[in-house]
Amino acid sequence: MLETARRTPLHDLHVRAEAKMVPFAGYLMPVEYAGILKEHERVRTGCGLFDLSHMAEFRLQGPGALEFLQGLVTNDLARLSRGQALYTVICNPEGGVLDDVIAYSLPDYFLLVVNAGNRAKIAQWLRSRLPKEVTFEDESDSTALLALQGPRSEELLQKHTPLRLSDLAYYSAAATEVEGLPALVARTGYTGEDGFELYVSNGDGSTLWQKLLSDHESEGLRPCGLGARDTLRLEAGYPLYGHELGEDITPIEAGLSWVVKWDKGDFVGKESLARVKDAPPRRLIGLTLEKGIPREGYPVLLDGQPAGGVTSGTFSPTLRKGIAVAYVETPLLGKNKAVEVEIRGKPFPGSLVKLPFYRGSVKRK
Repeated sequence: MLETARRTPLHDLHVRAEAKMVPFAGYLMPVEYAGILKEHERVRTGCGLFDLSHMAEFRLQGPGALEFLQGLVTNDLARLSRGQALYTVICNPEGGVLDDVIAYSLPDYFLLVVNAGNRAKIAQWLRSRLPKEVTFEDESDSTALLALQGPRSEELLQKHTPLRLSDLAYYSAAATEVEGLPALVARTGYTGEDGFELYVSNGDGSTLWQKLLSDHESEGLRPCGLGARDTLRLEAGYPLYGHELGEDITPIEAGLSWVVKWDKGDFVGKESLARVKDAPPRRLIGLTLEKGIPREGYPVLLDGQPAGGVTSGTFSPTLRKGIAVAYVETPLLGKNKAVEVEIRGKPFPGSLVKLPFYRGSVKRK
């Protein structure tokens, strides 16, 4: 497995930094450097740098690109101005989620950022439906993606780019230079904190990575791995494909009804989603435990009755308690229900909470 896993262009730098490397989505990726708890706290209080070069980037271009994508995603791309982005999902005809993606409306083309594990599937899904007037290009292998995340990210990045970052709104992007290197700078992220994702050429990725870390080491900037990214995203209530999302899970069940725009016209899966719009068979809930750490697969009880299972769970470094999201049967939900998570055969009492578990420094302009 390790021998066949792909490497990002920053792989050698991670190994040199003695990061713990693990297989993830077909790549060998750093899961931690100094420790997940330290890296998590650094992003929450200062700034951390992530290598996300395993993600897939698809360029769609041509006079019919907007119409084509509108028929495949659930959100409404027509409302985007150039330079804006949105979060959306791509569904199969049954309404299940093929992937959750970020779509950017850029000058002359649309950019779709796709989960690494779904790259081949979504590429085939798009290519098989591509009209003659739309071109598709997979830019994943030529793109390095760095994510600078945390409340100090704007302050640090501003020293490296002529782009006025204070004018860059949340979920927008601009082509510029970072350290003299051509880059697409997007104010997006997966941590719940303010931050930026930097799309550069493969050859420039390691140069920029080293420059940012060396220039801001005294200010506390450090590399962070997938472990901290996972605990950060869970605190922020963000779903993870393969856990909260999948081909047998609808966005309605996943609490993503807000990305389904019913009045924008037809799209794949719309008819199936309409049938469960008001009464999905299960719902994603958030819960906390004062004692015990909930993990994926642990049973969830409501009033002592088996109701579902945990899809993602951990000890929250910020809240200092166990947190989890779980799917439970909708008919069993109700006010004042006692919730428990079964850990090694023993029920641990918890509390139902509204997501997210924690709100960070994201600027929603």
